[in-house]
Order: sequence, then C-alpha cells, then structure tokens
Amino acid sequence: MAVFRAFKALRPTEGKAAAVAALPYDVVNREEAAAIGKENPDSFLHVDRAEMDLPAETDLYDAKVYQKAKENLHKMEETGVLVQDNKPCYYIYELVRKGKVQTGIAGCASIDDYLNNVVKKHELTRSDKELDRINHVDVCDANTGPIYLACRYTDALSALLEQWKKEHKATYDFTEEDEITHRVWVIDGDEAISQIQGEMEKIPALYIADGHHRAASAVKVGLKRRQENPDYTGEEAFNYFLSVVFSYDQLTILAYNRVVRDLNGQSVEDVLEKIKENFDMTIVPGFPAKPVEKHCFGMYLDGFWYLLKAKPELYEGKDVVGQLDSQILQDVVLGPVLGIGDPRSDKRIKFVGGSHKLRELQTMADETRGVAFALYPTSMEDLMQIADESKLMPPKSTWFEPKLRSGIFVHKLRG
Repeated sequence: MAVFRAFKALRPTEGKAAAVAALPYDVVNREEAAAIGKENPDSFLHVDRAEMDLPAETDLYDAKVYQKAKENLHKMEETGVLVQDNKPCYYIYELVRKGKVQTGIAGCASIDDYLNNVVKKHELTRSDKELDRINHVDVCDANTGPIYLACRYTDALSALLEQWKKEHKATYDFTEEDEITHRVWVIDGDEAISQIQGEMEKIPALYIADGHHRAASAVKVGLKRRQENPDYTGEEAFNYFLSVVFSYDQLTILAYNRVVRDLNGQSVEDVLEKIKENFDMTIVPGFPAKPVEKHCFGMYLDGFWYLLKAKPELYEGKDVVGQLDSQILQDVVLGPVLGIGDPRSDKRIKFVGGSHKLRELQTMADETRGVAFALYPTSMEDLMQIADESKLMPPKSTWFEPKLRSGIFVHKLRG
C-alpha cells in the first residue's frame, strides 16, 4: 500500500505565488528561460534553470550551475519570497484548463515504494538526464519540482478534499498567461491530515504520469543520503520525494506528435507507396488531418495532409504496448520506412507536445522537406495497464496538460 506523507513545504508567500510559479525545467529551453528570468526576478526558473544567471558560454551541466541554483534558492528563502511551514501539511493543488478541473494532493512519496514498484513506471530514463537532476537535487538539498502521479482515489479521499475546499479559502488562486488557473489549499488540521494519510494507505499503487527522470534522480539522492547516514531511521526527509497525486480519471493526456526532418533518401511517391501497405489512406484537402480515434493518424507530406487508418492486422492480437499508436507508428513507419532505429537518440526525429497546433507540425515539416505525424492521445487506462504489467511505452507517448508548476512547493531534504 502507498506511503504518502505530509511535509513542511517551503513555498511562496501569498502575494508572490503567481510570480514564483514556473513551468517545469524540461519544457522551457535556455533562451526561453533567460527571457522569463530577465523579466521576472522571482520566477522559480532562477532555481530550476540557474544557468540564466551565469555567463552565456557556461555549460548547462557545469558545477557552477548547480551552485547558482542553490544560491538562488537560499536567496528566495532569505528575502522572504519563500517561507517554510512550521508543521507537516498536505496541500490541495487544483488546476483548471478550458473549464476542466483536476484536483490533486501535494505530499511526499516514499523512495522505498519507488524501489518496490508501489510507485509504478512506464518509461525508461536516460543516465545523462538523471545525472543532471541528481546534481541539482543533491546540491540544492531539496526536491524543487514535483513528480506528477496518478492513482485510483478512494471515495472517502475525494470527499475529504472536496469538503476541505468548501470549508476553507484557497491560499493561492491565480491564472497564468496560458489561461490555466492554479489554486492551492493548505491542509493543516491534524484530523484531516491523519484521515488523508489513512486513505492513501488503502491505495495499492501510484503511477508516474510525468517526471520519470526527476523521480529516479530523487530516489538516487535519497539512497546516497542513506549511505552517508548509515544510522538513518527511515523518517528523515531524504527518504521521501515531492509529488502531487491526482485521481487518474481527472487527467488529460494530449497527443505527442512526431516530425521527421527528411524522407531517408526516398521520393515522396516511394514513401506513400510503402505507407499504403499498412494503412488505408485518405487525402484531406485544405486543413490538417486530426485523428479522432485510436489507430488513426494524421500525416503531412509535401504540401498535403492525409488521414491514415491502421489495418487491423497491425494491432489485433497484440499486447497493450503493441496496440499503442506510438508503437505501431515506430514498428511500421518510423523504423522500416524512415530509418529511425532508436527514437530516443536519433536527431532526425522531433517530438512535439500536443499543446502545439497541427499547423505548427506542417511548418516544421516544410522547413526541411520532411514529414509530420499527428497521433491520437494515449489513454490513462493503457498507461496504468502497461505499468501494472511492468512493461514500457515507446518514448514520448504521453503529453499531460496542464503542466504542474514548479516553485509552489519545495521539499527540503533536511526537514
């Protein structure tokens, strides 16, 4: 059963929350982060992308970057931008996007649950990306970005959260430029904290929705601290990592689309003929072909959009991974037709989150005379089944929207 603890969050003062809250470090590039940081001295990107405050030639993984992140985090605490709660609390984190509400609980998951597969994964991680976040967590002595988890809430847990929201005013309530509203309630009542912990202990599994690298890195830092503190009891803060857990049925997964920069030395006609072997193809005149059901794809090639429908033999009788559209596309198009053997490392392929419009895919493909593919979103049910079966999704199979903001909660590893 899941261990999910209350903690003493280091968090913004009420008037600073909107300014501090920042998109996750890995969805903002260096130039975007620098522009945001220059305009907003309170942005948490000064911690998560601290290279913005160093000379432009500084390597992203230079030790100076992590030291600057630590310095910036301490400065935010020293100047009162961030203040730590004096007792462990849970925090309701509500996000509203296009009228749809999702309500989660911020707290700390257990590194032992991660190791024992109570916290379940569905993606591989890359050692270079892990090392970056290991250094960041270790030097900052804090988890600065929450892991995005999902589970099957108990009815009592859902009722507890809704009741607290009705009876208490939100501590933070702000809407960002992307029109996503963020609200936070601090659950500081002893009885409510005990009830929530008890309900979480009834939940058999937590699923990583987003943040595999951050989770793996947080766990490795926790294990490192255990080695450094052989008399640890298991109650120390470093045994837990910052997370927000949502009910799986409230989450929105958008498509994760693909653009390949060339046709692997083939003509347009050759590519179309090979694709026709596995898909029913219909040209869509005048507007992008957005897939409206599983096993359908939109394709943009040489000035035209096509709707592709996978032939049944591509997925019938396959396991849950084999039926994923991202796997089908890799198995019969990206690999054999376009020569993308390893999508994790091949620089000819670009993954584009579903918040981008299909016209943007078209522009990207036109720039290099390549080809773009629009996918239908993966379901939460498929994600959880894959994790339950200890299988892995192809890379970049899910894009969760809205993104959790960093800086609203920080978990210090020394209490």
